[in-house]
Amino acid sequence: MSPKIGLDMAKILQTATDIADKDGLEGVTLAALAKRLGVRPPSLYNHIDGLQGLRKQLALYGLEQLHRALAEAAIGRSGDDAVHALGKAYVTFVRTHPGLYEATMQAPDPLDPDIQRAGRSIVDLTMRVLRAYHLDDETALHAVRGFRSMFHGFASLEQKGEFRIRLDHDATLRFLIDTFLAGLRKKP
Repeated sequence: MSPKIGLDMAKILQTATDIADKDGLEGVTLAALAKRLGVRPPSLYNHIDGLQGLRKQLALYGLEQLHRALAEAAIGRSGDDAVHALGKAYVTFVRTHPGLYEATMQAPDPLDPDIQRAGRSIVDLTMRVLRAYHLDDETALHAVRGFRSMFHGFASLEQKGEFRIRLDHDATLRFLIDTFLAGLRKKP
């Protein structure tokens, strides 16, 4: 194979995302990535630090893309409308990019400062949306955990085909969010 002109980190990450979304995160290997890009595996080392480096970059990319999707959904909205938009955007992201989302959950080192910073941007965005509910900081952080648990759990169960009863999934998601918001409003 001849060197691929124009190979850069953006192309590597998009191709790795395509593989992960189609074949799962385990399908993202240096050999599979090199083959898809039309390069020899050693050529990838000019851009990434092995498979661990690729996994870190993919996790960062996934967190950045999730943040972007959430931010775009929240723009111009507030209160319940913003929370519903966040929930829909979160679940849509997982539906669209199941492998990339999986990469965000399996970062090689979740305590890595870059991973922490990317994750914190999502928390900060959610905290800004929750200001409409006048929660103190600690309660708001509990709510952020609750939202993440709800959205992750819903998306994960849906992705694994666990919702077998014939009900509209989006209606169930709306119901979950409405129920959670009702609980927030009753919080003293």
